[in-house]
Amino acid sequence: MENVSPMTFPFNNSVVSRQQFDQHMTLYKGYVSKTNEITKVLTTQPEYDTANATAGHYRGWKKGETYAINGMILHELYFQNLGAEPSQPGPHTLALMDKYFGGKDNWQKDFIACATSARGWCILAYEQRTSTCRNILLDSHDDGQIATAYPIIVLDMYEHAYFTDYGTDKATYIARFIANIPWDVIERRAAAVA
Repeated sequence: MENVSPMTFPFNNSVVSRQQFDQHMTLYKGYVSKTNEITKVLTTQPEYDTANATAGHYRGWKKGETYAINGMILHELYFQNLGAEPSQPGPHTLALMDKYFGGKDNWQKDFIACATSARGWCILAYEQRTSTCRNILLDSHDDGQIATAYPIIVLDMYEHAYFTDYGTDKATYIARFIANIPWDVIERRAAAVA
């Protein structure tokens, strides 16, 4: 298997400072690097014969695999939907919010509550099995994710995402994120499920 490369994201947002963004990019690149390392180990040294459900070489690397890959992907989606200026949601996005939340204001109240409660991620996702949009809460990259959920809006709620700029003021970070969502990015994601 080939190595995956980190994506490039220019600093162009009104949510976090350049310092916060650069620290976050370093962390993201670490997830990409770990994804490649885990893939190499599982390809070249899987130790299949010692695999078991309690502990061991294979189990440890496989558990790390979902954490690292989800960490990489969720960060990419987050960086793509960090906005620079206020805009308005498009028709597909509004239709999803109307249908599943009773409107944008109700979606926003639920999203804020979800983000405030999250230790890792808050995601507006379309869940394919139940055919519903819902805000989901992840306490870590691989804890809380719904298997068939398609992410539409992704907000990083780990402290590393905001603490340099906001300290413990999660509410201001969440509000600034929502106020600057690049709705054109979200509209393209929403159109895929509308």
